[in-house]
Amino acid sequence: MKRTIKHQFYFPHPTEMVWEYLTKAELMELWLMKNDFQPVLGHDFQFRTNPIPSLDFDGIFYCKVLEIIPFKKLSYSWSSGPGGGEINLDSVVVWQLQQADKGTEVFLEHSGFAKKENLDFYNGLNHGWVEKLNKIDELLNASVYGDTKS
Repeated sequence: MKRTIKHQFYFPHPTEMVWEYLTKAELMELWLMKNDFQPVLGHDFQFRTNPIPSLDFDGIFYCKVLEIIPFKKLSYSWSSGPGGGEINLDSVVVWQLQQADKGTEVFLEHSGFAKKENLDFYNGLNHGWVEKLNKIDELLNASVYGDTKS
């Protein structure tokens, strides 16, 4: 049975600001992972983090930009495995942005969790994406209002 993660989030910031956090590698690293992303159709890139042997994960997400409509939609493949070129998670992340009253609505869909061994990834990412969206919100607020932490 295929599972899909879906989240909707509101940012009280202009769409252009939110888009930057989804498409600039140095900003993506602040809320997601180290990466070599470029907002170019067909670009192959990676997200890198620490390996998680219990998930059969070598710490690298292999991705490719599938669709890009500036300030509106971004999608990329999101694949991973235990290493050695083996892939056991083959999924797709889709971001859609819409201008909303004094801000931006963001719709996230992460689909393709088709295998039984993907269930732990699905559960972790379902919650993890919410944390990441909240981190974007913190970063946007800090950039607009200044860092208020002492």
